[in-house]
Amino acid sequence: MPEKETPSKNEKGQSLAEFAVGMVILVILLAGIVDGGRALFTFMALRDAAQEGALYGSLEPSDTAGIKQRVINSSNLVLDAVSDSDISVQLIGKACTGNGIRVTVTIPDFRITTPFLGAMIGTQSIAISASVSDTILSPYICP
Repeated sequence: MPEKETPSKNEKGQSLAEFAVGMVILVILLAGIVDGGRALFTFMALRDAAQEGALYGSLEPSDTAGIKQRVINSSNLVLDAVSDSDISVQLIGKACTGNGIRVTVTIPDFRITTPFLGAMIGTQSIAISASVSDTILSPYICP
């Protein structure tokens, strides 16, 4: 039976040092996953809000103020983070049946909560944007 080796004095803190380095890396990864999840959730909320605006715009393509209000009122997240200037409504062609409408919603300064990630990408905020196109269904017939 082999003898049990006892660690020398120089090796006693090695496990603790390895654990500390490994834990820092794991915490940074976890924080990145959390911030990435927040950004993805925000993008999906913006996409859904843009879809609501495009749906309303497909029925009332000339009501730009109504489209923007529909986008803002679509969820609490959008209500708190987006203003009228962050919403773009663009007609693709004339406001006629069969043409298109595009609604774009942007949050220009989505805050990243993890300082390490901000240092890695060079800024503590990013822009998140979602755009949805839809077909105008209203009975406006253009000559």
